[in-house]
Amino acid sequence: MSAVPVIGHTRDRVGECPVWDPAGQALFWVDIEGRFIRRWDAAADTVQSWALPERVGCIALTADNGGNRVVVAAMETGVFAVELLAAPEVRVNLLAPITHLAEGMRFNDGRCDAQGRFWISTMVMDMSKASALGALYYLDENGLSAAQVQDIITPNGLAFSPDGKTAYMSDSHPSVQRIWAFEFDAEHGKLANPREFVDMTNLPGRPDGAAVDAEGHYWICGNDAGKVHRFDPQGRLVKSLEVPVAKPSMCAFGGPNLDVLYVTSILPGTVAADTPGLNGAVFALDPGVRGLPEPLFSRFPR
Repeated sequence: MSAVPVIGHTRDRVGECPVWDPAGQALFWVDIEGRFIRRWDAAADTVQSWALPERVGCIALTADNGGNRVVVAAMETGVFAVELLAAPEVRVNLLAPITHLAEGMRFNDGRCDAQGRFWISTMVMDMSKASALGALYYLDENGLSAAQVQDIITPNGLAFSPDGKTAYMSDSHPSVQRIWAFEFDAEHGKLANPREFVDMTNLPGRPDGAAVDAEGHYWICGNDAGKVHRFDPQGRLVKSLEVPVAKPSMCAFGGPNLDVLYVTSILPGTVAADTPGLNGAVFALDPGVRGLPEPLFSRFPR
């Protein structure tokens, strides 16, 4: 397992939301608790980090029109356009505020659909409370939507099938550990008829962040088990890859041919931040299959 390639030199407290940028041949991701957006330049093998004023759960890339890059970031108090200046400086502009159902909540998992909406979920940060106050929203030109899915403790695993007809979502809380599939109306951004896709209570790890490959198979990190699982469209486990840490958190396809599976990870709370090792690193796996380009966010609120 020591042969698994590591991306960059950073170690994140809660690494999440890897997103491959084909135009720049670079990987973006976040450190939620560290309050950073990071970018690894594949050609130069260098990492830049930008400091944020709040915890950032997830990001989406936007079209690069020259100058400083703007990403969309779902943080604690809302969704922001973040202009990436000379690292570590940023300029933030609020796109949509969020009124949480309770104190101590933030945005968590998210990604764009093929129509350019940014789907984002919320959670109570203290998972020990097991508060089912989390919900799933989307951001488009009309602002932040009403809750599309509710009563989730730790929402994760958001992904869309290649044909745009199915949306996936998980609850990674230890008391739930399930993945659901929804019928997805891509034109109108509507979810319907949820069904249990996978019950992971008897499989290794909790279902954390996910991605879908070009064959329509669903990959999800098995948090606490050091594995990334691949499920076919019927929800059957067909493959598992290992990473050299216990807590992989989210995966994304990237590389020039979209045939590398990048995996972020978490530094366990029981491990000191300065402890040597690979906890919190980003890994590059060979999945044996290609992924799909990640859609850009294109529907800024009017």
